[in-house]
Amino acid sequence: MTNPLVHAFFVGRAVAQTLYEQLESDVTHALSDLGRFDAEQRERLRQFTEQVIERAAREEQTAMQGRTAATGGRTGSASVDLQATLDELRSEIAQLRFELQQYRSRSI
Repeated sequence: MTNPLVHAFFVGRAVAQTLYEQLESDVTHALSDLGRFDAEQRERLRQFTEQVIERAAREEQTAMQGRTAATGGRTGSASVDLQATLDELRSEIAQLRFELQQYRSRSI
């Protein structure tokens, strides 16, 4: 027969090793899941960024086409009159300010 003290030592040692292996397995799985989650989030962020940039480029292109059509199709740098463009923008700003003041006066 074996000594109960020696038997208890080996049982305790086996329990400790089993717990250590289980803990190691759980930590490995948790870190793996965390790494996968991080990679998925980075990919989603990259895709979101690409979508935003593509949408902004499309809207910019649409706006520029509409602006070119609205300004009479001026396309060359020689034919673009910078002062006329500035005057048009100032006029639009003044008109928007006037409409905003009217709106505020009706709201009060």
